[in-house]
Amino acid sequence: MSGAGQPRVMVVGAGPCGALIANLLGVYGVPTLIIDKNKGIIPYPRAVGVDDESLRALQAAGLADRAHSDMIQNQLLRYFDSTGRPLIDVAPSDRPFGWPRRNSFIQPMLEEVLREGFNRFPHVEFRNETELVAYSEDDRVTATLRSSDGREETITVDYIVGADGGSSTVRQLAGIELVGSTLAARWLVIDIKNSGIHAPYAGNYISSKRPYVSIDLSYGYRRFEFRLNADETVEQATQPEFVSRLISERFRWNNQLDISGAPRVYSHHSRVAEKFRAGRIFLAGDAAHLQPPWFGQGMNSGIRDAANIAWKLAAVTRGEATDSLLDTYEVERRGHATEMVKLATTLGRIYSPKSTMGEKARSVFFRTLRHFPQARDYVTKMKFKPMPRYLEGVVAGLNGTVQNRKRPNPIGRMLIQPDVELTDGTRMKLDEALGDRFALVGLRMDPRSALDKNELAFWEGLGARFVQINRSRIAKPDIAAADGLLVLDDVEGGFRDWEAAWKYRVLFVRPDRYLAGATLPENTNAISHMLQMTIGVGH
Repeated sequence: MSGAGQPRVMVVGAGPCGALIANLLGVYGVPTLIIDKNKGIIPYPRAVGVDDESLRALQAAGLADRAHSDMIQNQLLRYFDSTGRPLIDVAPSDRPFGWPRRNSFIQPMLEEVLREGFNRFPHVEFRNETELVAYSEDDRVTATLRSSDGREETITVDYIVGADGGSSTVRQLAGIELVGSTLAARWLVIDIKNSGIHAPYAGNYISSKRPYVSIDLSYGYRRFEFRLNADETVEQATQPEFVSRLISERFRWNNQLDISGAPRVYSHHSRVAEKFRAGRIFLAGDAAHLQPPWFGQGMNSGIRDAANIAWKLAAVTRGEATDSLLDTYEVERRGHATEMVKLATTLGRIYSPKSTMGEKARSVFFRTLRHFPQARDYVTKMKFKPMPRYLEGVVAGLNGTVQNRKRPNPIGRMLIQPDVELTDGTRMKLDEALGDRFALVGLRMDPRSALDKNELAFWEGLGARFVQINRSRIAKPDIAAADGLLVLDDVEGGFRDWEAAWKYRVLFVRPDRYLAGATLPENTNAISHMLQMTIGVGH
């Protein structure tokens, strides 16, 4: 690694999850080696949906704007019955985290952006055609790597993160079982170029005979997914004639078939690793959990893993936190990943009813929703999506917190991201102002004024940023802030409404933008001390 010393962390697998971990570690200044056994980016069809939480994680890596420019934004999801009649639309329009809730993309394009991101960091090295073949562990991890020409090399790191997919070598070497089931149904997945089909949405077609999916993608690409019958072989299903027939029977389409990559037949797995940590080894993404694609959250769940583990590895390797902080990765991520797997599995049953009667019942259900606003909004605005909520881990102050019947308590959840303005009038998304470490935010106050000397010294030692968010247009831009304090204008009124609901004035914001704690000024030291005990004292 050019001038950066030996790597502290090795990431195995350069798909979206692993590549994002390496980019975040690059942002955090951690010497990192990322390896991938493939020569280049895998061309066959994979993920096509990215949500606002994932875009916020890409924002933390400095890559969101570039990645988002290749996406179809605010994509509509439309459910149909087997006759092609629309049932209901899912089109959430709010942007609580600063980005559109639903976006379609082409995974190889995203991976190109992520891999180009490595070039920004002299302390991040990427090696393709390299695989992990063995490791041993004591006070560090000694790993044996093998390149495509058969040469082997030994390297020593502090930690290994396995983000190497469902057949993860890291998981197998660590002896961790992937628990769950694999559905009997198989699905043919094809991406085609220049489809010429005007269907500007993602369409899920519910059917007891052959459910299928059609998704509008960027630059004229279109994704099709068809459930195969039991007597249809992989060899038969991947022939161009078979693919063309399936499409032309359902769409007015006479174009020459222009397949992007190779058609793939997938089985759907509902599995979660029995643990996400084994000593100095961690699992993330598909190596840790697999889910059916019906909720579009497989890759997004992996990106949540990446955002969670990266800042914790950085804090520990920088000597700002103890190794016990890394235990909170599994505490925080495994439960939510399991929830997402269960939801995706349930949605798969909805899309693939076993009988004509079941299909009709689902159609009636969706049409009935239109007449009940609350139930309709629950589906159309994606309120059924389980948002991560960390009740344990790097959170404090949940006992005795203010309760609000209409809104769930924000502690342990991702914080909103409205636009804010600097005192010079520069407008930006909140995270751009908060920086890449912890931030202590005071609403209409300097958060340092609520901390005693010892607690303040702890956060200063972590490199936390101290921020005061004022009510919009309450102060003239030329009013100087105290040294070491960033003053922001709540230009969109997001925190005005947030404070009105919760009354909290001091916020402890984690690097992954989850709210570690929130309190009134008089309780700030107590919450601060709880978090200090969880994070630990660096060595």
